[in-house]
Amino acid sequence: MQVKEFKIKWGMVIDIDKCTGCGACMVGCQVENNIAPMTKSDPYNYVQALTKDRDDASNKLKTLTWMNVYELSNGMAFPEHETAYLPRPCMQCGNPACVPVCPVVATDKNEEGGIVSQIYPRCIGCRYCMAACPYHARYFNWWDPLWPEGMDKGLSPAASPRPRGVVEKCNFCHSRYLDAKNKARIDGEDPMNLADGAYSTACQDICPTGAIHFGDLNNPEHEVYELHKSPNAFRLLEKLGLAPQVYYMSEREWVRKQGDNYNAGGSGH
Repeated sequence: MQVKEFKIKWGMVIDIDKCTGCGACMVGCQVENNIAPMTKSDPYNYVQALTKDRDDASNKLKTLTWMNVYELSNGMAFPEHETAYLPRPCMQCGNPACVPVCPVVATDKNEEGGIVSQIYPRCIGCRYCMAACPYHARYFNWWDPLWPEGMDKGLSPAASPRPRGVVEKCNFCHSRYLDAKNKARIDGEDPMNLADGAYSTACQDICPTGAIHFGDLNNPEHEVYELHKSPNAFRLLEKLGLAPQVYYMSEREWVRKQGDNYNAGGSGH
């Protein structure tokens, strides 16, 4: 499968050297996209009788979060020890491994902008896409979406909660993209040539250190256009040829090497 090219290519450049691992991006993503928290208020008693997983938010096999923050280490002892944090949304790959394996075309890459879609009413929950994604950016919804009492009043009207039994993933806050294009039309501007900052993601807006940059990678007027060409920029597992639209930056060589699964004790990779 060849890399799909678009006139507009929305992407991120995440500065790992600025990320403190606070997790604000994870919270912002969860609120923006109506991702239900792990809760003990499960009305399905038979579920609670069979498993306690819903009550344990630390269970990484069953939790649901579209944005994850990973801790990296250079593996050295003090005082040479260094730590870095790597936020990981969906990579929106130019050659996505998840698309060709879906038997019902519930995920595709055909919209101008290059965002990999996830069409929930089509999803049958086979999870082939999860197995194909090398970034572990897809999550299976094991539970009906439930919120603690009163918390449901704060749900966003821009994103519909997904039912259990489907796969979910980051979509670069796609509803914000639609809103930005509608605003451009109202203002008499070209919705296919949005100004830098007209369309932003929740994780970008909430990041307290400004580590997340977002924009059109093909537009010279957008900040990410120059950032993703930096000599310190890299993509995760780039050797797989999936052409992620999420780039990372770091002045530390060991961070850049880990981005492509560098094996310091082996032959290089």
